[in-house]
Amino acid sequence: MVPTRKLVPVLVGALAAGALAAGCGSGSGDSGATTAIVWHGEVDASGKSLTALGNQWNAKHPKQKVKLVFDGGSDGALQKTVAGFTAGNYPDMAYQFGSSAAQLVRQPKLVDLTKEVKKSDFGWDDFYPSERVAATVGDKVVGVPALVDNLAVVYNKKMFQDAGVPLPTATWSWDDFRSAAAKLTDPATKTYGWAYVNDGSEDTVWRYLALLWQAGGELLNSDNTKPAFDSAAGRTSLQLLQDMAVKDKSVYLDNGNGQYVNLFNSGKIGMLWTGPWDLSSINKGVDYDVALLPGYNGNHETISGPDLWMAFDHSAKRTKTTLAFMTWLTSPKVHMQYAMATGNLPIRKSETQLPVYQDFLKKYPGNKVFVQNLDNVKHVRPNIASYGEISTAIGQMVQSVLIGKADPQKALDTAKDSVTSALAGQ
Repeated sequence: MVPTRKLVPVLVGALAAGALAAGCGSGSGDSGATTAIVWHGEVDASGKSLTALGNQWNAKHPKQKVKLVFDGGSDGALQKTVAGFTAGNYPDMAYQFGSSAAQLVRQPKLVDLTKEVKKSDFGWDDFYPSERVAATVGDKVVGVPALVDNLAVVYNKKMFQDAGVPLPTATWSWDDFRSAAAKLTDPATKTYGWAYVNDGSEDTVWRYLALLWQAGGELLNSDNTKPAFDSAAGRTSLQLLQDMAVKDKSVYLDNGNGQYVNLFNSGKIGMLWTGPWDLSSINKGVDYDVALLPGYNGNHETISGPDLWMAFDHSAKRTKTTLAFMTWLTSPKVHMQYAMATGNLPIRKSETQLPVYQDFLKKYPGNKVFVQNLDNVKHVRPNIASYGEISTAIGQMVQSVLIGKADPQKALDTAKDSVTSALAGQ
C-alpha cells in the first residue's frame, strides 16, 4: 500500500494536469469576448489575491477577459509550459522563474515584449534596474517582473543582547559578522551563530554569489564564455565560509529541508541569511530585526532575481488581451494591492511613493530593509542556457568547502573545469 504522503503530490499533479487541460480553450467567450489563459502556481494569500485581481479585471473588461488556472506549483512551471507547446495547450501568459528565461527565449511562440515595455504608459524604467536586466535575454525583453526578493540578515535581538554582542549596523564587515557568529555559538547547547543552506542547489549558490561580487569577483567573463570566479575574490569568499563552518563551527548547515527557521524560532540560530519569504514563518514571540548584508570594503551588495510573467502567442486578439492584463497587473497601484495582501516586495520604485506604502510598512515592518536593499543589487545571474549546469558546479564547490571536503583553491579548480565544459557546450 502506498503511504498517504506519497499520494498527495500525485493527486495534486493529476488535478493540476486536469485543470491545465480544461483551462486551455479556444480563447473566445460569451458576447464576442476574448479570453486569455493565465497559468500560475500561487497558493494561500498569493493565490487568493491573484484570483481577486483577475476577477477585478474581468469585471472592468468584459471584452478582454482572463482565466486564471493553477498549474500545480511554480517549481514545475517551466516543464509544464514546454509540455504545453508540444501538446498545443500552452497558456497565453505564465508565471515563470527568472532562471527559465534563457530556455523559453528559444520558443517560437514567446511574445517579444521589447516594444511593449517601451510604450510611454508602461513605465519600464520604473522597475528596478536589476529586474530589467534579469528580464532581458540578449536584446530581447522576454518577461515582466512578477515578484522580486533579495538577501539580507535576519537576526535574533535577544540572543545578541544575552551574549553581549553589539547589534548589526549598516556598516558592519564580514570580520564583524564572523566574530558575532562565533560569540553566539555554544556547542554545549547546539546553538549556532548563523545558518547556511548547503544542499548544493541554487539556494546554496546565490548566497555565495553575493559574497563573490562583494569581494570584487565575477562569475563569468564579460561575454559569458569563460569562468571568472577562480580568482582572489573567489578564494576570499570561500575561505570565509570554510573558516566559519569548519574552524569556528558557528554555522548550521541546512540540507535544504528548511529546519533553519524552526531553529531560529527556538533560539538555536542567531542569524539567518534569507529573504522576506521567511518572515511570515517567524513566531510572533521572537524579537528579531533585519539588517543589510555585511560588506567587503564598504560594499554591501546583495543579490536578487525576479520571477517573471511571460506571454505566448495564440492569436493577435488573445495576445492583445494578455498584454493589456499584464500591463495592468504590474502597474504601481494594482501591484501594491497585491503586495498589501501577500507581503511581497514592490517591483517598481514608484510603489514606495504611494500613500498606501506606509500602510504596507506598518503591516510588514520587516520588509523595510528588504525594500531599501533593492538598491544594493548591482549584478544579476547570467541569462544563458547553460546556467543550470553552472549553478550545479558552483553549488557542489560551495558544499565541498562548507563541509571541509576540499580547500578553497581545490574547490575552485574543480568547479572551473566543470563550468568551462558547460560553457563549451552552449
